[in-house]
Amino acid sequence: MNFVHAGPTLLAAFLASLVEFVEALTVVLAVGAMRGWAGALAGSGGASLLLLLLVAGLGPLLTAIPLAIVQIFLGVLLLLLGMRWLRKAALRSAGIIPLHDEEALYAESRASLAGGAAARGIDGLAFSTAFKITMIEGIEVVFIVVAMGGAGPGLLWPAAAGAAAAFLLVILLGILLRRPVSTIPENILKFVVGVLLCGFGTFWVGEGGGIAWPGGDLSLPALCLGFLLAALLSVRLAEQRLGRRRIAP
Repeated sequence: MNFVHAGPTLLAAFLASLVEFVEALTVVLAVGAMRGWAGALAGSGGASLLLLLLVAGLGPLLTAIPLAIVQIFLGVLLLLLGMRWLRKAALRSAGIIPLHDEEALYAESRASLAGGAAARGIDGLAFSTAFKITMIEGIEVVFIVVAMGGAGPGLLWPAAAGAAAAFLLVILLGILLRRPVSTIPENILKFVVGVLLCGFGTFWVGEGGGIAWPGGDLSLPALCLGFLLAALLSVRLAEQRLGRRRIAP
């Protein structure tokens, strides 16, 4: 393991986890406000524990598979995830789809939980809602951590550390603010994470396929830069096409 791999691995896992955990936090806060904090915290905590066990179980299993196969498989997974994040970020930047609004999601979640009185102790609806949203957002974090950490020797710890740091930061923000974290530039984060995942995915697929990258590990920043430029160009082209469509008779 070296910093060329470990640094971007930690950063990508941190930023990706931060986006997913903030979305989960928004719903959990709404659940706690409307149905009680006991059920909301129990559901979110139970899902978090299950996700932690999933990471702990999947990580060591990958060591029993030949590294080349792992790199190709996880590289493809990273590319698919990264391209999906980049596509959404580019469409939002171009104004084709609306930006994600945590305040609107919070209000919508509160409205959906308004019916009926909360039960004493652990409310069943609060538990199930918090558990479900934490699992949905957390599963993608697990995939990213396992894919980033399993594609190279010694990278699981930086990936897990990045996700854990994001988790602790979101919990701290939730305790301090008790409201949706709407100031984080989510679309910019998704752009950055998408670029990193695509760069790493391409690098690992190439290494697994026996490609000797020019400059070795130094080709990884070049790959990320290439994906960034391609994504920015796609935003520009989408904006131009949308502009022509708007002024067309």
